[in-house]
Amino acid sequence: MINGSNGNHVKVLILGSGPAGLSAALYAARAELAPLVLMGTQLGGQAALTYIIENYPGFPKGVGGAELGELFQKQAEHFGARMEFDTATAVDLSQRPFKVTTEMGEYLADTLIITTGASPVHLNVPGEDAFLGRGVSYCATCDGAFFKDKRVVVVGGGDSALEEGLFLTRYATSVTIVHRRNQLRAGAILQKRARENPKIQFIWNTVVTEIMGQEKVEAVRLKNVETGEETIFETDGVFIFIGHTPNSQLFQGQLQMDERGYIVVDHLMQTSVPGVFAAGEVADPHFRQVVTSAGMGAAAAIQATRFLQTQSN
Repeated sequence: MINGSNGNHVKVLILGSGPAGLSAALYAARAELAPLVLMGTQLGGQAALTYIIENYPGFPKGVGGAELGELFQKQAEHFGARMEFDTATAVDLSQRPFKVTTEMGEYLADTLIITTGASPVHLNVPGEDAFLGRGVSYCATCDGAFFKDKRVVVVGGGDSALEEGLFLTRYATSVTIVHRRNQLRAGAILQKRARENPKIQFIWNTVVTEIMGQEKVEAVRLKNVETGEETIFETDGVFIFIGHTPNSQLFQGQLQMDERGYIVVDHLMQTSVPGVFAAGEVADPHFRQVVTSAGMGAAAAIQATRFLQTQSN
């Protein structure tokens, strides 16, 4: 927590340090609002776990996810944003300034920008939790190097599954993509790359019903959703990319959300509570791209600035 008699009272408090949060920090800092970012434990959010981002403007050869996060942070800090490795544990949005309790203290905020992102969805099958870190992973960039010269299974059919599957071919001898449908949801370029990669194979219309092994992952039980047939497929690792759940639990009962838990915002990134804004994947079930998250963060900060101006007039 910041030192000083009123050091815990800030004009703009940003929860989360992904593209949305750091973009919001940049815009709020340039408005001379001295925003404070509670970074959580992962600078750069989900994007920082991506090996290379090829579709963020300005980087024709792509940019590493972690590197992009560091660039965002440096730019925001250059204009006066402050960063704290701290995580919110409770919020009270019933009155302003808003009260935010963290692992290290407490803050009062005139405006709040929520950019807490989303977390990977789990399969919820036997063996998944037991083998986490022993063959089960939700991040190829984090764990891919542990699977050099090994066989891995990737579960999913969207952009993330193919991006991470292609990355894993750097290490693994084979990458088997298991998808519950008979066609992929990923973009055309990623599909083309995956189909042309000799290390990648596909198992269609199939789900993983169990992850098996002794001390570590040794196999998965597969079930064909059309025929019901079950098979045992030997593998050294299981990488799961089947979607994300918004990290909005802190705000349950205080902010309007949709049926999946995404915070509802209008075109100005305003939530159902005046002075509270949300941006990025916690409020975006549709696009979920670095560039759209950054844009939402910028919009949230601009609107927070205008909100503070109206309050002071």
